[in-house]
Amino acid sequence: MSKPYLIGITGGSGSGKTSFIRKLRKAFPEEELCIISQDDFYRPREEQETDEKGVKNFDLPRSIDKKAFIAEVRNLMDGKTVMRQEYTFNNEDIIPKMLTFKPAPIVLVEGIFVFHFKKIKKLLDLKVFLHAKENLKVIRRIKRDQVERNYPVEDVLYRYEKHVLPTFERYIQPYKDEADLVVNNNQDFYMGLEVLKGFIRQKLSEVVAPK
Repeated sequence: MSKPYLIGITGGSGSGKTSFIRKLRKAFPEEELCIISQDDFYRPREEQETDEKGVKNFDLPRSIDKKAFIAEVRNLMDGKTVMRQEYTFNNEDIIPKMLTFKPAPIVLVEGIFVFHFKKIKKLLDLKVFLHAKENLKVIRRIKRDQVERNYPVEDVLYRYEKHVLPTFERYIQPYKDEADLVVNNNQDFYMGLEVLKGFIRQKLSEVVAPK
């Protein structure tokens, strides 16, 4: 198998990355597109740093097991299958599954630090940045964390102000100008989604095209 084409997708919390990637996942079979997420490489809760109020901060680069993340991305690029237990964001109502990531011609790596981690960034063939206005991201974060992660709204707002926003300004936003494709998601992301789907189809046709 030849070296896969590596796409990185990032954007601030609430920018719509998860929904965007779910739509992309439905458009391609697993043998054509592998998607691996930084979210499944969070360190255990007891290893996370606490702020001055004793609240765990999951929005720092060191909250991720960077070494394992980089190693597994490289394994996929070398044609190896990767197994990883799902990270459930401490939601006791969810039983974690064992995830399997199989090599494919297109590998998509997503997460808020995929451009900040230099060893990941230099592997990327295409960099995609999802952008949304700050007020919209706050609303989306509240909805997601209350429903999917069972967090109280006061906790969500505190984390956004003290953890999420500073991380976005320092570790995510500075890389926007380096992106090959910026997808604005203030209303919807469908135009950007169609552009990326078309690009991936073109890359796949190059892989299977007769020499």
